[in-house]
Amino acid sequence: MILKPVVLSCAVKRLFAMSPGAVTAVSSSCQTNVRQTNVCKNNVCKNNVCQTNVILAALTGTLLPGDRSESSVCLQLHWMAAVYNHALVAVVVLNNGNNIYQTHTMNNHPITLYGKALTTQSLQAIASGAPVALCREGIAVMHAARAVIEEATGSGQPIYGVTTGLGPKVVDTMPDSAVDTFSVATIRGRAHAVGNPLPAAQVRAGMAVRANTLLSGAAGARAALAEHIVTCLNHNLTPAIPETGTIGVADLGWGGALGSALIGEGHMLNDQSNVIDARLAMQEAGITPYAPQLREGLALVSHSSITAGMTALGWCELKTVYNAAQTAAALSMEGFRANASALDERLLLLRPQAGQQTAATQLLALMAGSELLNKASARRLQDPLSIRNIAQVHGAVQATLNTLELAVHDEINGASDNPAVLYQDREVLSHGGYLPVYLHIALTSTLNAMVHLAALQVSRISKLLFARFTGLTNGLTDAGTDGAGLSPLMKTAEALYAEIAHLATPAPVYPGISADALEDVVTHTSIPAKSTFAIARKLRQLTAIEMIVAAQAIDARQITLAPALGTYYQSIRVASAHVSQDRPLGQDIDTLANDIEHGTFCTCNS
Repeated sequence: MILKPVVLSCAVKRLFAMSPGAVTAVSSSCQTNVRQTNVCKNNVCKNNVCQTNVILAALTGTLLPGDRSESSVCLQLHWMAAVYNHALVAVVVLNNGNNIYQTHTMNNHPITLYGKALTTQSLQAIASGAPVALCREGIAVMHAARAVIEEATGSGQPIYGVTTGLGPKVVDTMPDSAVDTFSVATIRGRAHAVGNPLPAAQVRAGMAVRANTLLSGAAGARAALAEHIVTCLNHNLTPAIPETGTIGVADLGWGGALGSALIGEGHMLNDQSNVIDARLAMQEAGITPYAPQLREGLALVSHSSITAGMTALGWCELKTVYNAAQTAAALSMEGFRANASALDERLLLLRPQAGQQTAATQLLALMAGSELLNKASARRLQDPLSIRNIAQVHGAVQATLNTLELAVHDEINGASDNPAVLYQDREVLSHGGYLPVYLHIALTSTLNAMVHLAALQVSRISKLLFARFTGLTNGLTDAGTDGAGLSPLMKTAEALYAEIAHLATPAPVYPGISADALEDVVTHTSIPAKSTFAIARKLRQLTAIEMIVAAQAIDARQITLAPALGTYYQSIRVASAHVSQDRPLGQDIDTLANDIEHGTFCTCNS
């Protein structure tokens, strides 16, 4: 099993910030054994955390910017070890400096799904290959809900998609002869998605959400369906789901591809992301294709689980790059010799806005001990807005991320099945819970916030590069008139901003015309969900540019940085050395963006 660290949470990523040789076999507990090793990235000592019969990676000391005491380190590492014990990884192997992660579960403990308690951290782990289990209580609920469906069907009660047709055929009664075969027909009749397959991690996240929400009993499916999904997850069998096929009113086209693979008629992705025959893949794994019964075809195709899982992973990427952008902004303030009064809590309280105090507090923590916090250190009475308004813009980004996190939590734990079984009341009723409109609005708002974040970054970069704002050389060059220095980076920064703004353009919302105009509402939530990953990637590159430029300005001023920022500065310099003479910087930017992706500049515990 190969772990892709792209989807790991901030706290978990810290355990992967290591280089060859920084893996140590251990035999005592985290609480009693914290020691130093000099084998580490950036040639900075790292803390290795030890746990019984477990091999864990070293943790960069740079990522503990506060109290460096042994007890403080131990407590933080103990918490992260607990995350791993719950989630996935006990062994990390690096091969010749490449990020190749080999994983084994601690004590073979899978992540247990309960139906209402799935977190983004657990979903990240499952997307990366962690094993999954179902709780017994959820299985019992599914059994109870299934009995309600079978009872209602036997009594002749009309149930949408079970005893009636779908869409405009809701007025048609299903003939008895077709009831048993209708589930397979439902899957075949919706497997119409097109394009390249979605990334395996995103599909695994969607599968986990579907298994989790089945435990609510709302779908009325047999427990065997959730068990089959989990079995495929645990055998690394990932349905090949083409990228285009949902209008955001349940993931019908994607669900059709999911269901088709799970019943052995579609395709799976192998470990190399090649498309292979689903029946053959399951046969090689010793798994029997699922045979859907009453209502289960609808349970496989009509839900919003894939969009929900995808958005959850996207949120994690945006959160990680936002944290790095906070670090970049603090470094820019140092390089510019900014006026830190804009972060004064008293001033922020004059016009309290969501998130701004949190953003300012994080920035001040990063700069703790900096001369810049001395009012006499500011060069200007008022700085350009891209520096003076960091707290307001970054705070707004933080607030939208918080809103999106709440929406994601509801989606990955909420049943989107219609009709829904209320097993305790023994009813089966139609409703509109499949429409992820709140998720769509929260996600669209968050992507718009990222445009504001990117615009501020581009403006800050420009201020650092031009002498009339900094008092330094144009382009921060050491080479004199024959050197461009870093000035040409502005073109790359502006290009990245334009692409981010384009990707964040809201998806169209219009009166739908599907199903003989019965299904006359759309959300197209999948469009911003897919865009999220591209936006996050470009934001990482833009943030890397700001870090490189800020580091160059810091060098020019020969500043002694605060401890936390000094550590991050060293990480930047490992990826990109000081520019004395003009040289290509594209690879430096991508290397630093990769470090950002893997959590090197994570500034929080979320």
